[in-house]
Amino acid sequence: MDKVTPQAVREAIINCFYNAHCADTGLNNDEAVGRSYCTSIVKKAFVDQGVDFEHPTKEGILKVVGTLAEFSKNFRSQEIIEQHKQEIMDLVNKMTE
Repeated sequence: MDKVTPQAVREAIINCFYNAHCADTGLNNDEAVGRSYCTSIVKKAFVDQGVDFEHPTKEGILKVVGTLAEFSKNFRSQEIIEQHKQEIMDLVNKMTE
């Protein structure tokens, strides 16, 4: 099993959020803008939860995932949210701190 770092999970969260959120917003027409936008939303979730974006912990990542799942309910179906949440949880379970 490959080692999964907290930073790799953080990047996976950004990728999942970009893929799930930007698909219907038109931001995916300009990937750089879309990724920047989604990264800022993810960073805000880290800040709001008091989690260090650069050096997140497993506990911190779990808080952020919950926050983003709640936020996403305004934009995406529960099915898509759960799919992406499960992908992140699979990584969290493999994570080494």
